Amino acid sequence: MAPLRRRHHYYHRFRYLIPLISAVSGALLILFAVLFLFLAPTPFDYARQRQNDPVDDATGDAVAFRVPSRGQRSSSDRDLWTSRNANLYYGCSDASKKFPKVEEVTHPNRYLAIATSGGLNQQRTGITDAVVAARILNASLVVPKLDQKSFWKDASEFSEIFDVDYFISSLSKDVKIIKQLPRKGGKTWTPYNMRVPRKCSEKCYQTRLLPVLMKKHAVQLTKFDYRLANRLSTDLQKLRCRVNYHALKFTEPIRKMGEKLVHRMRMKSKHYITLHLRFEPDMLAFSGCYYGGGDKERKELGAIRKRWKTLHISNPDKPRRHGRCPLTPEEVGLMLRALGYGSDVHIYVASGEVYGGEETLAPLKALFPNFYSKETIATKEELEPFNSFSSRMAALDFIVCDESDVFVTNNNGNMAKILAGRRRYFGHKPTIRPNGKKLYRLFLSKENTTWEAFASSVRTYQRGFMGEPHEGRPGRGGFHENPSTCICANSQAKVKSYVDPRKFGKGSNVTRKDEVQVNLQDSEDDPEWPDSDEDEDLSVPLENDQLNRTTEDYDTVNSEEPEFEELISD
Repeated sequence: MAPLRRRHHYYHRFRYLIPLISAVSGALLILFAVLFLFLAPTPFDYARQRQNDPVDDATGDAVAFRVPSRGQRSSSDRDLWTSRNANLYYGCSDASKKFPKVEEVTHPNRYLAIATSGGLNQQRTGITDAVVAARILNASLVVPKLDQKSFWKDASEFSEIFDVDYFISSLSKDVKIIKQLPRKGGKTWTPYNMRVPRKCSEKCYQTRLLPVLMKKHAVQLTKFDYRLANRLSTDLQKLRCRVNYHALKFTEPIRKMGEKLVHRMRMKSKHYITLHLRFEPDMLAFSGCYYGGGDKERKELGAIRKRWKTLHISNPDKPRRHGRCPLTPEEVGLMLRALGYGSDVHIYVASGEVYGGEETLAPLKALFPNFYSKETIATKEELEPFNSFSSRMAALDFIVCDESDVFVTNNNGNMAKILAGRRRYFGHKPTIRPNGKKLYRLFLSKENTTWEAFASSVRTYQRGFMGEPHEGRPGRGGFHENPSTCICANSQAKVKSYVDPRKFGKGSNVTRKDEVQVNLQDSEDDPEWPDSDEDEDLSVPLENDQLNRTTEDYDTVNSEEPEFEELISD
């Protein structure tokens, strides 16, 4: 009986300890859970720890998608900072001996003025084409007026952005350029205002505009953007290149500040990438793209989209599937890592306000911590003279992007096209344009694949989108993006093309004494809109009522809503 009583006594004592033990155990479990949440590695830390993990031998399954911190490339991959065969080509824009001298063709009583449209780079295309239009019409060109009323609201004059005296003198053998119209009868001469169709050919100008110019003597073309055809004679195309790549030089204050920014990037690293991110709320709203932000994103971007009353509501997933939407900052970072750029690479970002702010940028900064903009490498005092002028600020970004080792464009707007063409002309410096159509599908399924498979697919999809020679047909896209007439091959390239023409693609034979037809890869994945030079017969003369339209007639046609080209020009 005594042992039984002792067991009963111990049982009653232990029964009272059970709640205490349970409470202590629960507290320890909660503590462990909290510590796990706070001390567990981030996905990028975990990727760095496990990037070399092998395939699981037991199951045969590959490890999960983990992003390495280093850029991993095979020995056969291209050099990260140069284009293949870039040394075989050079920019060539000298006039031929058949191009008449300016004094032989310019009529003394024929003046062409133009009013540009859009932001800095859209206006740049207009200025370039205006010089060529004046040459077609054998007219003197008045220094172009910049757009001061568009979406960008910049009051700068031509001479405050571009070196006007250099512009005039450098083109003196091609077109007579004057700073203002001469006085007529002692009074200021008001030009006749009209507009020509977009992508107007040489014949179109001679048929539609020349009769008006001969009658009025001074004509101003309004909203002058994309008013000249892509396809022109060789000498006129080369004139385009002389204007765009040589005559249009920024003013000294802009150049000096831009050179400072470039120097500071070079002090940080031997090589650097520039990224034209183009992920501003306005851009996303106008494009109608959707990035998975739910009702909040739809509401915010929908409210901005209402500015354009003529836009119809479309399926937001469609432009993403067709590669017509900017990649997210994270997607850009993953693409660059897959192409071989590691976390030690320095990136300069040319961008306005990013939709989602720092939260949106965080994944890109985690992939590339050496992340800069003009605001971070220049003082407020240095940027103060430019801050109130969007075109001057855009000019600073233009200089840094132009001088970079690699330029990454995240949309196919005007700045991207101008810089792509310029970088081709000056040595085919790498210019990466995301193959959005293919990459979109890849990003959707990335969690179901390994990093190695993902990176391999990115490299495959980006062939033909890296700014190298021979990536697309001459004439495909805009001339400002692909100035094939102004790209010449040196003797080494000609020999190489003759020995092994397969490397240059179909139809790669040299067709001129000192030029090569730059036969670039024609990709079905190219998201560009088709060239519409021949959408209509632009050689048909304007009707009399169109010839007699006044400025007010055209103003009624103009909308206060910014056009797509204006929105994406910077």
